[in-house]
Amino acid sequence: MKEVVCVLLLVLLVSISDANVTKPDVGNFLRCLHNRTYLGTPITEALYTHENSTFVSSYVSYTKNKRYSNPNNTKLIAILAAKQESHVRQTVVCAKTNGIQIRIRSGGHDYEGLSYISAVPFVILDMLNLRSITIDVPRKKAWVQAGATLGELYTKIAEASKTLAFPAGVCSTLGAGGHISGGGYGNLIRKYGISVDHVVDAQLVDVNGNILNRATMGEDLFWAIRGGGGASFGVILSWKINLVKVPKILTVFKVNKTLEQGATDVLYKWEFVSSKLPQELFLRAMPLIADGAKPGQKTIAVRFYAQFLGSANKLMAIINKNLPELGLKREDCYEMSWINTTTFWQNFPVGTPTSILLDRPSAPPGALFKSKSDYVKKPIPKEGMEQIWKTMLKFNNVFMQWNPYGGVMDKIPANATAFPHREGNLFKIQYFALWNDANGTDANLGLMKELYDVTKPYVSSNPREAFLNYRDLDVGSNPSGETSVEKAQIYGTKYFLGNYKRLTNIKAKYDPENFFRFEQSIPPVLAM
Repeated sequence: MKEVVCVLLLVLLVSISDANVTKPDVGNFLRCLHNRTYLGTPITEALYTHENSTFVSSYVSYTKNKRYSNPNNTKLIAILAAKQESHVRQTVVCAKTNGIQIRIRSGGHDYEGLSYISAVPFVILDMLNLRSITIDVPRKKAWVQAGATLGELYTKIAEASKTLAFPAGVCSTLGAGGHISGGGYGNLIRKYGISVDHVVDAQLVDVNGNILNRATMGEDLFWAIRGGGGASFGVILSWKINLVKVPKILTVFKVNKTLEQGATDVLYKWEFVSSKLPQELFLRAMPLIADGAKPGQKTIAVRFYAQFLGSANKLMAIINKNLPELGLKREDCYEMSWINTTTFWQNFPVGTPTSILLDRPSAPPGALFKSKSDYVKKPIPKEGMEQIWKTMLKFNNVFMQWNPYGGVMDKIPANATAFPHREGNLFKIQYFALWNDANGTDANLGLMKELYDVTKPYVSSNPREAFLNYRDLDVGSNPSGETSVEKAQIYGTKYFLGNYKRLTNIKAKYDPENFFRFEQSIPPVLAM
């Protein structure tokens, strides 16, 4: 009976919270933006409505998933491409007082489009112009604004130092705001952990339009935005990060093995050794569809990507001792600087100028896609792999990334930050299916569900864990304008495990009326 009363109380709290939200008033919202004045650039120069000739291009250039690209959505009131911090404050205050929801976009890589779609009146707060980066080499620190891309951050670091780096993702167009707040997974994870493990301060605009830093927001909110996703708590303006040491020369390689070449056997051995290799070595396995031996025939290839903080000779010795089945040759290995490894991981040819890291999107999204995630704690048996291969071969274009854990991740407590997926994982899986024709959406989504069902016996359970940065509405969601505690707990426990309860308490403290909400936001619940 006590449990029933608690649940009813929790639902009541959130129901009251949503009921108190002001009814949307678009006219007053736009007038509010014009009437509130701050020093600097007028907000009108950052405001794009459907009447602007550049509105559509502003919308689609940071819309990565074509499935959700809808610039003609009548619920989208405007895009606020903030040019200064006061524009963010104005938008938050005016939106809150007029019942307008905000979708916060920094790089547009939200897999389910939650940063640029909604079924209720909303405005996109685009952070792309807030992109300054300051590097402090002597202190091994940096400030990076939310709209800066990882490519811009990596370039700035490399310009300042040949032996400093930052642990984050391998895609150069990721926006720092969302990527870091969701955890920030990359190929330095086994040596240095994830991005949030190196955040030492932040600037955030809260629900009242105040700019807070670590000291003024307090340690609980600072904890929450490091892995809990910033968009449930406010608008991330910038991060202060610690930089990490890397050698002047690193080594990378890429080796393919098809099923006919024994890929299953090699991958099975990889499961046992990849999380136990020296923490300086990150060895990803990537199963994908490849051309078979005969024209028109398909097979599965497993592409092994490696990054080692050291020389090729040392890397060869480690692989030959621990995974000789891979058949690594010296000519497969390339020694290069850390900044050059960042282009290698994006599949650019070796020697590609690193200036390509500064490229920003300029065209509409070309593909439709669906992604999912899993965490694996015990090796998948070969018969399980065979089932996975059979299902993958039903797709036209699908791949998986098996990303190894171990190293320092086994030493960082699950509650050190809001990101909980730490000790006990062998590797993390990302599933990714792509297609070009919208008519193929239902078929591909159905196949993705089938593939996800096939792997169910071999991955984490109770709950089946998921990675926040690989946003997936299949793990649970709420409608745009509603908040159900019951539904939120479904996705919340998958993304945050034992940290979810603390996140709901922090949300209740800092945003009790649930202004910052979206389909997978954290509800304001004072857990009893």
